[in-house]
Amino acid sequence: MSKGMKRSVCPYDCPDACGLLVEVREGRAVGIKGDPEHPFTRGTLCPKMTRYQDTVHSPLRLTRPLVRNGPKGSGNFRPISWEEALQRIASRWVAIIREFGGEAVLPYSYAGTMGLIQRNAGHPFFHRLGASRLDRTICSPAKEAGWAAVMGDTPGPHPESVTQSDLVILWGINAVATNLHFLHGVREARRRGARVWLLETYRTRTSSEADRVFLVRPGSDGALALGLMQLLVRHGLLDQGFLDSRVQGFEEFSSQVLPRFGPQRVKELTGVDEGTLEEMAETFGRARAPFIRLGSGLSRYANGAMSVRSIVCLPALVGAYGRPGGGCLASTSSSKAFDMRQILREDLMAEETRRINMNQLGRALNQMRDPPVMALYVYHSNPAAVAPDQNQVLKGLAREDLFTVVHERFMTDTALYADLVLPATSSLEHDDLYRSYGHYCIQKAEAVIPPVGESKSNLEVFGLLARAMGFEEPFFGKTARELIQLLLSIPSPLRQGIDEQALGEGRAVELKIKTDPGGPFETPSGKIEILNPRESSPLPDYIPPYGGPGEFRLMTAPSLYGLNSSFREQERLRRLEGGMFLLMNPQDAAEKKLSQGQRVLAFNELGEVPFILKVSSGVPRGVVVAEGVWWLAHCPGNRSVNALTSQRLTDKGAGSTFYDNTVDVRASGNTSGRV
Repeated sequence: MSKGMKRSVCPYDCPDACGLLVEVREGRAVGIKGDPEHPFTRGTLCPKMTRYQDTVHSPLRLTRPLVRNGPKGSGNFRPISWEEALQRIASRWVAIIREFGGEAVLPYSYAGTMGLIQRNAGHPFFHRLGASRLDRTICSPAKEAGWAAVMGDTPGPHPESVTQSDLVILWGINAVATNLHFLHGVREARRRGARVWLLETYRTRTSSEADRVFLVRPGSDGALALGLMQLLVRHGLLDQGFLDSRVQGFEEFSSQVLPRFGPQRVKELTGVDEGTLEEMAETFGRARAPFIRLGSGLSRYANGAMSVRSIVCLPALVGAYGRPGGGCLASTSSSKAFDMRQILREDLMAEETRRINMNQLGRALNQMRDPPVMALYVYHSNPAAVAPDQNQVLKGLAREDLFTVVHERFMTDTALYADLVLPATSSLEHDDLYRSYGHYCIQKAEAVIPPVGESKSNLEVFGLLARAMGFEEPFFGKTARELIQLLLSIPSPLRQGIDEQALGEGRAVELKIKTDPGGPFETPSGKIEILNPRESSPLPDYIPPYGGPGEFRLMTAPSLYGLNSSFREQERLRRLEGGMFLLMNPQDAAEKKLSQGQRVLAFNELGEVPFILKVSSGVPRGVVVAEGVWWLAHCPGNRSVNALTSQRLTDKGAGSTFYDNTVDVRASGNTSGRV
């Protein structure tokens, strides 16, 4: 590695957790490359990160604390000192707690950074404060619940094992946008002769990576899995020996559930015709080692956990979990690599406080509670853009009696509503430790440049706030390096035998995860539990998705050029994306007399959002697609896509239902637009 190059890690909410090489000159990051020595990401980066230095040194970076100097949402602020900002926060919180109690304070954060220290730095502080706790379930808890119902704590297979598969199924995952480096293994499997399928609700950019693309109706993935399993039984395409020795409850499942999911009914539910269902089942059943890579989007429906549960059962019927290159990968399982109790510090709570679900922030801010939410502290998240039911969120943020502090790098939609805005560091300006949910590497990253302006890390700010609040626990004086060392000092079987020197040098090292095919499986029975007596529904079954009144199913899909609302500060990426589009089938557009580039309005009972129409044959009839989450400053109108998404929760895990909404579409009064 040449002089001036420093190792780091991509901090964003992505399963790949890429290794970075950062070129530093005179205290500035001037270039970013992928680290070719990273075992999984191998030196390539997605389009979002190729110029990460433009984010780090953006002219839009916040560099000083700011206090509101006008109406909420107006963006009128004036700079103040850190000392004054901290004093204002502490005095206001003391007054609120004195009148309403600690639960009147609500923290709001998620995965703007995935580093174990900085992401979790606020938990000990808010536990000590006695604040309400946030259920951080916006992403994929239903997916986790579906996996756990069948596989318990069994780790997912090593992602590289896909190279040994002869049938790879990318199920509900736009890997080009959300899991780019997994495609290294998929392409290798394909080179060795494997067939690659994509199962999706519309043709994404990942379609070019597949030999076959199967489009299913939104929310019907569980029905498709049940239908395929019924055909496997009907045609005798089972691994009976594996079922007898390694699976619990197959006989009950095959006799009580599967007979109800014949091809005709599955066609009605999924839109996949009977001949195609027969072909899919035959190919799957005769594959030597079918491998399913399961995305998260299909779990963001009212039936998300049950759908995942059914899909996870599918490889068990053909014994794929017992063969190299077979099985299902929902996510990697590395949480036991570190004892996070030492960072989260739940022991600092005097008593357990109430929980508020982050997907229902709009409800929490607007409905009278005992006590009401009177103070909101937002860090590494942008709920005004990313939380569901945007109109309710913005209404709550506009409350004059709500004291809001936002710790951020940019003046986001949420920061515009803050009483105080604190400047935050980027990942290149603080120390942290990373693990992944898409591979089994861990990596330490030290700051490679000094903080930009007066920005401070999460950990630093919570240490300062603890001092301002009079907290005397030594924990609040710890540095990030001390906490990283604390985590590394606690033994874990997953870290036994790793290259400690390489880890200390900032290189990615792989954990020692046992992912041998065939088990034993980490469930109470030691088997794959198709029948799980601990579940309210002991056997997998089909639950329909939400049946809203709108004409179109709305897919709030990922973008290649943004990640949730992150990266919208980069004009280059906004230009590449071209605008905030609504994708619609040509026949649907023709019937509604809508045309390419026209401004249209998508609306439902929650709100209305202007888009620019893009007509696409890759979108099935009855479906419309909005890719990415835009800042309001860059939208065609004054709302973005989450003004159309509901605060309803998933069947298990209390997750978001971003994909389970319906809309109607009509021409907007303003017909100008561009494509």
